[in-house]
Amino acid sequence: MAEILKAILFGIVEGITEWLPVSSTGHMILLDEFVKLNVTPEFWEMFKVVIQLGAILAVIQLYWNTIWPLKRMKVRGGGTKIVWKKQTLLLWVKVIIACIPAAIVGIAFDDWLEAHLQNFIVVAVMLILVGIAFIVVENMQAGKTPTVTRLKDISYKDAIIIGVFQLIAAILPGTSRSGATIIGSLLLGISRPVATKFTFILAIPVMAGASLLKILKHGLAFSGQELGILAVGMIVAFVVSMVVIRMMVNYIRTHDFKVFGWYRIILGLLVLLYFGLLK
Repeated sequence: MAEILKAILFGIVEGITEWLPVSSTGHMILLDEFVKLNVTPEFWEMFKVVIQLGAILAVIQLYWNTIWPLKRMKVRGGGTKIVWKKQTLLLWVKVIIACIPAAIVGIAFDDWLEAHLQNFIVVAVMLILVGIAFIVVENMQAGKTPTVTRLKDISYKDAIIIGVFQLIAAILPGTSRSGATIIGSLLLGISRPVATKFTFILAIPVMAGASLLKILKHGLAFSGQELGILAVGMIVAFVVSMVVIRMMVNYIRTHDFKVFGWYRIILGLLVLLYFGLLK
């Protein structure tokens, strides 16, 4: 029972931090310092990534009409036919383009990155640096009118650049995938609501791919307890994500990202202070 309660806590943290630009991986690593799941190290490394599948399902549910490429159209004579939605297909091309850099690095260097960069120093430093970047970028964009205010107006060049920013998050834990891509989008003149929406949709193939990679490495030989822990974590992450995504979308319509920048800076300093005193 205790492990299920811990899985619920991890699901809550994942559901909140995955969609706020504050680094879900960083928070999961930090939470693990205080709340230890009674599982093998191999299962834990898989769990903290695959739990994201619950969060992905929330995005799919909320943005289904935007991401589903087919629609039913009426034809003469009273019948209907299924047709492709051109704008949705083009959106997916841009999403795939943006995913390529992180996918290449993730597949090639996943084990090395996990072994060498998954530590409190990297997490804390990136929390602080990206927090500062948010504040600086928001100050730079203050008073400027965004040049891209619709999802379909994101160009292929924009997608490539956003993909490079996402690569930074793939390499350095604590960066925040959503944080990096939103900063890149703002610098390109993309409005906050559009940057946020594109970032959420971009998460679908990225997180699904990362989860599949971890499952393949771990294998499907789960114990009953492990399967229960994973299922509970994913379900909780899904439910919490449904609420947080809606709140984030509403918030960003009238606010900037500076509050997340300050949060990251304060948390990063606390992490350095806490773990520094322990060493």
